[in-house]
Amino acid sequence: MASNKYQYELTYVISGVVQQNQVDDIVRKVNHFIESNGGDVLEVDEWGNQRLAYEIDRKRSGYYVNMYFQAPGSLIQRLENELEVNDDVLRYLTLRMDEKMKRHYEKRKQRRAQEQAGEESSDDSDGEE
Repeated sequence: MASNKYQYELTYVISGVVQQNQVDDIVRKVNHFIESNGGDVLEVDEWGNQRLAYEIDRKRSGYYVNMYFQAPGSLIQRLENELEVNDDVLRYLTLRMDEKMKRHYEKRKQRRAQEQAGEESSDDSDGEE
């Protein structure tokens, strides 16, 4: 088996009627599945409940999760099978990141780090004692 790891972006939508503890459980299971099958989770960004553009399985809202990870290509089909059999996952999209996507991801990460550093320095100077 080739040990080449590729970088991926995965966005999935969990049914909006699922309780928050179930959402946390699904996110944890997806992360664990990736890590226990030779992948590395780089970032998980939970966008929260959003209104869907169109109804899916008679549901009008969904909990969006966007994540970045590195994994061998052989993992993707198994991961998508896991998402497919979970009735609470309405939709998912897995993208293998090309060089342009990776550059955009790195720039976004740097921008976020700069913003956080700026917030922290403004917190220090707000005059509280």
